[in-house]
Amino acid sequence: MKVEKNDRLILLTNDDGLYAEGLRTLTEVMQEFGKVVVVSTMESRSGMSQALTVKMPIRVKLLDETETKRVYACSGTPTDGVKIAINQLLEREPDWVVSGINHGANASVSIIYSGTMAAAIEGCLYGIDSVGFSLNNFSSGADFAPAKKYVREVMENVAANKLPKGVCLNVNIPSCESEQVRGVRICRQARGNWREEFEKRRDPMGKTYYWLTGIFQNHEPEASDTDEWALANNYVSVVPVSVDMTSHDYINVLKKQMNGDRAGS
Repeated sequence: MKVEKNDRLILLTNDDGLYAEGLRTLTEVMQEFGKVVVVSTMESRSGMSQALTVKMPIRVKLLDETETKRVYACSGTPTDGVKIAINQLLEREPDWVVSGINHGANASVSIIYSGTMAAAIEGCLYGIDSVGFSLNNFSSGADFAPAKKYVREVMENVAANKLPKGVCLNVNIPSCESEQVRGVRICRQARGNWREEFEKRRDPMGKTYYWLTGIFQNHEPEASDTDEWALANNYVSVVPVSVDMTSHDYINVLKKQMNGDRAGS
C-alpha cells in the first residue's frame, strides 16, 4: 500500500554525531518525504558496526520538537538508537529508516565496520525499508549539497517500489561537483579488504599506545560492476544488501563434504 507524505514516519540516524553536516543535509531532504524523527549520538560513533550497549544504561534526551520533526540525543551506538526509537520513542513503527549521510564512503568491505550501514541493517531486520547514504569525502568541510539530488532520487524509488524483506540499500555518492556526477549505477560490493597497520606512539607520560591506520586493497580494480569502480568513475553506487549472510553457493558443496566424511568413517 502506498504511503502518502503526510502519513509517512521516517527515522533518521547516523554515526558521525548529532551535529554532523551529513545528518543536517539528510534531515533537510527527508522532511520533503514525511515526518522526521532524528535519533543520534552527540559525538561520532564511526566504526561501531552493529555494536550494542549492554553494560551501562542508555540515556535519551529530547532536544527539539515541531509538527514535522523531533530530535533526540542518544548515548548509545547507532544500532542502539534504531532499537530504542522503534521500541520506546516512536508512536508507531516507522515507514523508513534512513542513515547518514556519512562522512566517507562505505563501499566494499567497509560496510562490515560501518555504524551508518549497521543502523540501516537494523531497520531492515525489523522489516522496515532502510537505506544508508555515504559521501566519499572524509573532510569535516565536505560539501553535501550535490548529494541532495541523489538522496531524493533513491528515496523516490523506495517510495514507489517497496524493498524486498531482508534487503536494504547501501548508497555511496562520489565527492565531486554536481555536473561531474555521471549518474547512478546499480552495483555489487567490490571484493577487497583493509590492511590494518598500527603506529606505535608514546604519550606525554612516556607510555606506549597504538594508533590504527589502514590501507584499502581493491582486489578487482578493473571490474566495472562494483561500487568501488562506480565511485572511482564519478557514479553514485547503489548496492542492495542482504541481511542473510549465508553463503548459499557453498551449502551443497559443504553438505557433500560433510556427508562424505561421515559416510567414510
